[in-house]
Amino acid sequence: MAMETTAESPVPVRTVLQAVSGWIGRLGRIWVEGQITDLNARGGTVYMTLRDPVANMSVRVVGPRAVFEAAGPAVTDGARVVVHAKPDFWINRGTFSLSALEIRPVGVGELLARLERLKRVLASEGLFRPERKRPLPFLPGRIGLICGRDSDAEHDVLQNARRRWPAVAFRVENTAVQGSYAVGEVMEALRALDADPEIDVIIIARGGGAMEDLLPFSDEALVRAVAAARTPVVSAIGHEQDAPLLDLVADVRASTPTDAAKKAVPDVREQLQLVRQLRDRGRRCLSGAVERELAWLRSVRSRPALADPVREIERQSEQVAALRDRARRCLSGALDRAGDELGHTRARLLALSPAATLERGYAIVQREDASVVRESAGVKDGERLHVRLADGRLGVTVTERE
Repeated sequence: MAMETTAESPVPVRTVLQAVSGWIGRLGRIWVEGQITDLNARGGTVYMTLRDPVANMSVRVVGPRAVFEAAGPAVTDGARVVVHAKPDFWINRGTFSLSALEIRPVGVGELLARLERLKRVLASEGLFRPERKRPLPFLPGRIGLICGRDSDAEHDVLQNARRRWPAVAFRVENTAVQGSYAVGEVMEALRALDADPEIDVIIIARGGGAMEDLLPFSDEALVRAVAAARTPVVSAIGHEQDAPLLDLVADVRASTPTDAAKKAVPDVREQLQLVRQLRDRGRRCLSGAVERELAWLRSVRSRPALADPVREIERQSEQVAALRDRARRCLSGALDRAGDELGHTRARLLALSPAATLERGYAIVQREDASVVRESAGVKDGERLHVRLADGRLGVTVTERE
């Protein structure tokens, strides 16, 4: 329940501290995980600070030397441990601490198991999906670099990037890259670079090291911060065999800091060579097209119709004249043949004509009904007949038959 106080009726310090001690005492015994710093032994008592691996928070831990010795030599500065402790509030000094009852170092196997569980959780949320990853710009205007101060990773990225593209610009944020402060400082640098509109790419780089040294780059808070960043992030942590969770969520994973520089900026020599190749290819294509057109133009100009247009007209005129003469000859021959044939036909008609027979001295004898007399037996005495000659007709009467 809330303590009711006013300016007119305040409570003494002891009352406040006793109330705080009572609230803390109700917590009971708890298990706490953190990273050891400031480990110090005085007589039979050991003092240390247990620091949160993500937030900038810590708590004082006090315990008997026997408790620390039972945990083994793994309990040293920088080690991650799980402490079974009882919260204590010292009323006389108004300070809070944890009284250690048991300490267990977090082993590599347990760390790997925790990382695997965290990996499955993040993967189920879709943070590692390929479609979430953004492509890097071809030539970033300014690159943000998060790395340790004066580290080999910083030198590798800067030197290789500037060797590939001398005009590249960097904004370097130096942070702790291992230990209890690493996660917080890297996240703060990431937020600062992501908020800078001039930054086109962010590289998080660190050299190789033991698995415990690379644990900050598998921290859930840092992984989620990288996933939420608006600027493409390149992860260059450790060596090829190292695989922190940051590699899975980053837009591009580089095997080493040197590889990160190669992925972030193009090689000016390669680009100039590519420009030369494309320019030469374009020149060849253009020259070939022009040469083909010139060849076509030459072939067209060399044709007789264009080389000597008058000669072509003359040739066509000669061909017309030849065709005309041929037509005349054909028509004249056809007329001559038709005339000859007509003459022959006329001669045959004349030869077969009865009039021609009559002209040779023959005559045609006909009765009154115009029938032709063909034999004398069919004629009667005194019958009136008509004789047709070549130049006229005669009327005769039959008087005697022989």
